[in-house]
Amino acid sequence: MDNSTEVNHFILVGLTDTPELQLPLFIIFTLIYLITLVGNLGIVALIFWNSHLHTPMYFFLSNLSLVDFGYSSTITPKVMVGFLTGNKSISYNGCATQMFFFAAFATIENYLLASMAYDRHAAVCMPLHYTTTMTSRVCAGLVVGAFIYGSLTSSIQIGNTFSLSFCSSNVVNHFFCDIPPLLALSCSDIHKNELVLFILAGFNAFCALLVILTSYLFIFIAILRIRSVEGRQKAFSTCASHLSVVSIFYGTIIFMYLQPSSHHTMDTDKIASVFYTMIIPMLNPLVYSLRNKEVHNAFKKVTGGQNIH
Repeated sequence: MDNSTEVNHFILVGLTDTPELQLPLFIIFTLIYLITLVGNLGIVALIFWNSHLHTPMYFFLSNLSLVDFGYSSTITPKVMVGFLTGNKSISYNGCATQMFFFAAFATIENYLLASMAYDRHAAVCMPLHYTTTMTSRVCAGLVVGAFIYGSLTSSIQIGNTFSLSFCSSNVVNHFFCDIPPLLALSCSDIHKNELVLFILAGFNAFCALLVILTSYLFIFIAILRIRSVEGRQKAFSTCASHLSVVSIFYGTIIFMYLQPSSHHTMDTDKIASVFYTMIIPMLNPLVYSLRNKEVHNAFKKVTGGQNIH
């Protein structure tokens, strides 16, 4: 990093400066964070303690829940403190740290979603070879690879952003330390930095989406061969739930990062950012787990209820 910058802290503008909205927004975001915390950590605990859920699908799901918890925890608590105390200052190193974990978790989630799509493709399209295709080593390799690559990509982005000089203003027009609003603050030439951001974000989104779309194309072809209308509708419903979250996640990522900074409207970006930093981590346990009968049965067993048949 270039230490020649005169800025030693940043001021996060936040979502709104309206005093009347600070307390209501604090309550709303506190509820969102609590639901995210309980939902994701609850799923991890449930999968860990129930041997019936020790399958590749739930292995990926438990890691996705951990990432969603870390993803939300990187952003939401700082936003809540800002609403409650009005202190929206963050140190230079604190900003870099927040950006590192945010970018790392976002990239990891990106490839976990792709891994989950491939797992479903193997289960639906190659059921006889599923156990030999999705072995423990393959699953662990996909998850570890996602974590290593996410950390590496994030490190590149941090070096790319904080090598710039911030000497004119330290007011970030966002509610967390994200790359586009920080690039907009720099008094350096940011064209190369924008290009690096575009290439990395584009490569990650393209690779993951290619795997997801290809997997679901073959899944849909397999579903159409199902003669049972009820079975077909159930399969389509499951795919639609997964794809809806994927669409929101990648839609906001593409909207945020795959355009030049001159086309960014920060107020619009902030609204989009709320979805993938807070709403999606809250929804994922519901979409991927609570509608699943196996998870229902595991939860009933833990709470002493009867299994669902």
